[in-house]
Amino acid sequence: MKRFITDLLNKDSYAGYIFIMPALIGTVVFIIIPIFCSFGLSFTKWDLLNDISYVGLSNYKAVLTEPIFVKILINTFVYAITTTFFGVLIPLILAYILSNKIIGSEFFKISYFIPFITPMVVIGIVWEWIFDPNIGFFAKFLQLHINWLYDTNFAMPALIIVSVWKLIGYNVVIFLSGFSTISKDIFEASKIDGANSYQILKNITIPLLSPTIFFVVIITAISSFQVFDLIFIMTQGGPLNSTNVIVYSIYKNAFEYFNIGKASALAYILFLIIFILTAFQWQIRKNLVYLEKD
Repeated sequence: MKRFITDLLNKDSYAGYIFIMPALIGTVVFIIIPIFCSFGLSFTKWDLLNDISYVGLSNYKAVLTEPIFVKILINTFVYAITTTFFGVLIPLILAYILSNKIIGSEFFKISYFIPFITPMVVIGIVWEWIFDPNIGFFAKFLQLHINWLYDTNFAMPALIIVSVWKLIGYNVVIFLSGFSTISKDIFEASKIDGANSYQILKNITIPLLSPTIFFVVIITAISSFQVFDLIFIMTQGGPLNSTNVIVYSIYKNAFEYFNIGKASALAYILFLIIFILTAFQWQIRKNLVYLEKD
């Protein structure tokens, strides 16, 4: 604090503080303050119109005792775990192939990345047509007449397919950056020692790439637990709540049922889940990440 005040009084520091002030103000106003306000609202009953009334832990109790909450929680974990698994494995394989400088690698890099920068609204609309059981791509060209988005057995897999497809480009770029940091001399030395491709991949590439893999797993898992826009566009939580997840339930409680307190309680339950999972992953990183130390 003393150093901060000294720097603030230093005229040479004025320019720096002026430049960061808009971002700092925005962070405080639109992130820090809402976090504390929403936490307070989780202990209240409010419908956006009438006065706020304190109800203690009633919102948390109501959420945790609802039969639908178990289904929503299971849906969230199924979606997040499956999307994270395939959203890491497939880009890792593709990045490994592209790192070997195959013909047309630049074209493939651009092609994989385009879905990531495409707005989710556009992706949702296009994939709704692809999954259409009557006039969609699968129905017309592959003769697969499946009610993808209207069947409780296929709606969640359909969403996972779209999510993984969109994630591939970003994760491929991250993995390619990780591959570029590994010295080629290590691979050449291992080949001279007689190691085959599988041994190089298992004993050299994967361990040296493990920090990147760990990072991608963390960010993919967190984003998967926070999915909303894709479900809002394609299924609205249906059919029969088979694709209803926590964030979509937060939206429904807040802006359809106008139960702000319950929505805030759901938000902090989700925060606690993500925090526990991230903390667990961080604790076991020493066993998963090469040369990782506290």
